[in-house]
Amino acid sequence: MFVSFFPQPKLFFTSAAVWSLAGILFWFFGGEQLGALIGLPPAVAGAPPIIGIAVLWSKPFLWFYIYFAACVAIFYAFWSWYAPHPWQNWSILMTAVILFFIYFNVQVSVAVNAWYGPFFDYVQGLMSGTGQSTDSEFYIGLADFSWLALVGMNVQVVNAFIVSHWIFRWRTAMNNYFIENWSRLRHIEGASQRIQEDTMRFSQIMEDLGSSFVQSIMTLIAFLPVMIQLQAHISELPIVGAIPQPLVVAALAWCLFGTVSVMLAGLKLPGLQFRNQRVEAAYRKELVYGEDHPDRAQPATTAELFANVRHNYFRLYFHYIYFNVVRYTYLQADNIFSLLILGPSLVAHKITFGALNQISNAFGKVTGSLQFLLTSWSTIVELQSVHKRLRAFEATLQGEPLPDIDQRYLARQGAEDPA
Repeated sequence: MFVSFFPQPKLFFTSAAVWSLAGILFWFFGGEQLGALIGLPPAVAGAPPIIGIAVLWSKPFLWFYIYFAACVAIFYAFWSWYAPHPWQNWSILMTAVILFFIYFNVQVSVAVNAWYGPFFDYVQGLMSGTGQSTDSEFYIGLADFSWLALVGMNVQVVNAFIVSHWIFRWRTAMNNYFIENWSRLRHIEGASQRIQEDTMRFSQIMEDLGSSFVQSIMTLIAFLPVMIQLQAHISELPIVGAIPQPLVVAALAWCLFGTVSVMLAGLKLPGLQFRNQRVEAAYRKELVYGEDHPDRAQPATTAELFANVRHNYFRLYFHYIYFNVVRYTYLQADNIFSLLILGPSLVAHKITFGALNQISNAFGKVTGSLQFLLTSWSTIVELQSVHKRLRAFEATLQGEPLPDIDQRYLARQGAEDPA
């Protein structure tokens, strides 16, 4: 699944993680200041934030774009020299482009959050009659948001298009790799399905899950500092009282509680999903044999095989009952959790309308990032079941023992299919 698309996957991903960490550390411990050498200095401490679309091409942002491109170029040049790979332009360069677009959209969200504060304070003044304004000033304020939304939307559309092509290239690489080794793989149960359907499902799941995961990490990194700044408005938490970093502690504790609850509730689901794959494969195989051999796929046999399918699905549906009860109860409670922790500060009149919107939005972004496992657990379960099936191919090609179901199938094939 990985060696077909990435050069020396274990070393590649390790080096990517190490190089990324080195780039991040260098940025915070001096790299950010280097932009001043070419006229792109960092923002002055204490300066008012830039509100609106202009922040995305401000000098600090332009220097980061150059810095990111330089780090990617060095990494790509090394791997092109050390271990050239036919898919390296997609697995390295296009991956970097996708990561940049995700980062850019997260920064658009941060810019929108910065716009919330002054604009909704301005709206609060108009509603209370304490502020004066004209129609043009109001619409200019809305235009700042509109430009951010327009740019963010178009970047997201372009990124979705690139991600779709990137994922299909990965599927193509897997398909070519398995087809080249078809003579060694054809005896594995459901071999045709694994090459055609499972690689498709794997790529589709990775498209959704991978993009969401990266965006969650970047959103967390971008919004945690924002939330730390905004928690100056929060004096205490309900029940707990006054504690250091109240918003951060509340977000981490709430998300940890939800994630652990959902993981425990869904502990059995991956195994049940994989067993479903096995009985489905056995039923499909018998039907395929029945297409060419009149003595196969007889009613008694197919009825028994389909009864196994029904039994496994009904068992899976039962276990999803308590899993969904836990998941949906938590998600409903999550809708009001931010207001719950802001209650004492709201009652004490310590938060303006603008600050409330900024805090609620930033808190939602952070908790949404931390809840990645919770919201994606069903998809992760499906990915695990597909991964187990494709791993049987790799086990065969690498000389590893096959899973039990494939061993049993090979033994049965020895008597039924001399080829």
